[in-house]
Amino acid sequence: MEHTGHHDHSTHGQAMPQGHTHSAVDEKQVHSHGEHAGHSTAMFKNRFWVSLALTIPVVIFSPMVAHLLGYHLPEFPGSTWIAPILGTVIFAYGGVPFLKGGWRELKTRQPGMMLLISLAITVAFVASWVTTLGVGGFELDFWWELALLVTIMLLGHWMEMRALGAASSALDALAELLPSEAERVTDDGTVVVPIAELTVDDVVLVRAGARVPADGTIVDGAAEFDESMITGESRPVARGEGERVVAGTVATDNTVRVRVEATGDDTALAGIQRMVADAQASSSRAQALADRAAALLFWFALGAGILTAIAWTVLGSPDDAVVRTVTVLVIACPHALGLAIPLVIALSTERAAKNGVLIKNRMALERMRTIDVVLFDKTGTLTEGAHAVTGVAAAGVSEAELLSLAAAAEADSEHPVARAIVAAAAAHPEASGMRRRATDFSASTGRGVRATVDGAAIQVGGPTLLRELGLETPSALTEKTGSWSGRGAGVLHVIRDGEVIGAVAVGDKVRAESRAAVRALQDRGVRVAMVTGDARQVADAVGAELGIDEVFAEVLPQDKDTKVTELQGRGLTVAMVGDGVNDAPALARAEVGIAIGAGTDVAMESAGVVLAGNDPRAVLSMIDLSRASYRKMIQNLVWAAGYNIVAVPLAAGVLAPVGLVLSPAVGAVLMSLSTIIVALNAQLLRRLDLDPARLSAGRAA
Repeated sequence: MEHTGHHDHSTHGQAMPQGHTHSAVDEKQVHSHGEHAGHSTAMFKNRFWVSLALTIPVVIFSPMVAHLLGYHLPEFPGSTWIAPILGTVIFAYGGVPFLKGGWRELKTRQPGMMLLISLAITVAFVASWVTTLGVGGFELDFWWELALLVTIMLLGHWMEMRALGAASSALDALAELLPSEAERVTDDGTVVVPIAELTVDDVVLVRAGARVPADGTIVDGAAEFDESMITGESRPVARGEGERVVAGTVATDNTVRVRVEATGDDTALAGIQRMVADAQASSSRAQALADRAAALLFWFALGAGILTAIAWTVLGSPDDAVVRTVTVLVIACPHALGLAIPLVIALSTERAAKNGVLIKNRMALERMRTIDVVLFDKTGTLTEGAHAVTGVAAAGVSEAELLSLAAAAEADSEHPVARAIVAAAAAHPEASGMRRRATDFSASTGRGVRATVDGAAIQVGGPTLLRELGLETPSALTEKTGSWSGRGAGVLHVIRDGEVIGAVAVGDKVRAESRAAVRALQDRGVRVAMVTGDARQVADAVGAELGIDEVFAEVLPQDKDTKVTELQGRGLTVAMVGDGVNDAPALARAEVGIAIGAGTDVAMESAGVVLAGNDPRAVLSMIDLSRASYRKMIQNLVWAAGYNIVAVPLAAGVLAPVGLVLSPAVGAVLMSLSTIIVALNAQLLRRLDLDPARLSAGRAA
């Protein structure tokens, strides 16, 4: 008999909940605005290396540096012009990103890091040229400080952008789910056309293994569709004539004809793209911690500079007014501030990566410490996302014999349930040694399989098969099969020559790591919730097994993000963990979106954090890292601000009456010293233990 390939993957003849409604949702992502708008990681990198090469001779030929270090400047014709010329090149080439960014911040009346840097390097540039040209007799040679400031700030921004990664490509990943061409059915056969040319009521041919080019209804044929990229659910879903299919899903086994009902912007996939874009736009308005500190320091520096100029002018020392004001404005932008956050982000990213956590969005790193509830998608996140044998019950035969007979009958099937049974038999210490071969294999949609094994007729199927054969579940099995059904597992009976000899439970197996993750999160005072499209009984069973605080069941794919909104409406800060395209909107809506690395590209591109593996315990690593890195950010910013609080008034001359004045040279040295302290403090993050297994074990203990 012809192998029909188990057309009904949604049931395989078993008491398993039906597939869920398909569609889509909304999402989350990385910013494209703010201080780095229009800038690339490569741009900052290239400008840094060029500026660094030019900075070295500028520092060497600086009279101020020579005086501080006690060496004689090399002298030759034109040597006095090395620092001014190269300093001007550094200002014009390396400083351009900051000048442009500062101008944008000035126009939008939102001063931040770029405007603070622009103020410092512009004042240093003008003052240095005034000194170089001998105008007014001022000693304000800041060429070396200008060069160092630009170079170090370029380094900081390069490190930051490299840590954040390039702009997320979630929309591109979504678009790649669609084929570029489709086979349109005509009176003369089929013709290949770009999907942009498809119109409503066109009929397209979708071959086995191909993606559906547009939303529509099957008008001829039946096939099982892999909808995991849309629904996030692992099992293929049987679709026949009159049933809808969604663009981007894959016909796994048969060829079907589909009448197009929605194209382009009207498809479910396009709806996801729009919601993704909306979420990106809203999340990009978040302001980073360093930007807020820079805004305060800008006003502090500007105010201090104005007060310094007024005070010394009123005191009758206009020359001192110029010198002190320039010094204040230059040193008010400490290198430490430019490196405080980027250094911590870079080290945090490195530490996270070594423990299987990819941080794509610095705001996710900052927010993770404030999370009140972690919302896990069930399938593929808390569970393995694939069929597995979760229980075996034999009647009149051994468990090993039961598994070996069932596996032999299922061996020729490509159905996920069949593969699960074969895998279970192969892993069984006794069944794996019983090498049985089947002949006369056949499959029946919605019922199960039949084969001849060792001369006996073996059938494997669910309740429908039992009813057709007029068989009943033996009393020795009813207790177990009843409990399996009660928790939502699929129940398959094994029949030999018309007699039921046992049953197996097939379901989505809970990850062993999930239990430890849930317990450890709860021990930290973090609530754990779960969202799934599965039936209530399935969801509640998994929730009870893991001890989850709140379960959202029977949630349509397009509604998952509303559960995030519901939690946020209670005043909770939410981290969402998921792996499917349908999770992308929820990942976007949550304060922190965490994608399982083995999930879809769209989910990974949508999230601010990606777990390289499937271990949900890695969320613990993220929380610890967030708290530790935030402490380092605050410590570094306090140091940078503390430096300003002390150095700026001294540079302004508040203690001049008692003979204590901070000269431009000493102020510049203190600025560099603060940078070293910040760098060393950030390095302490390397001592942080982020191993998920140790973190969860420690909490459980």
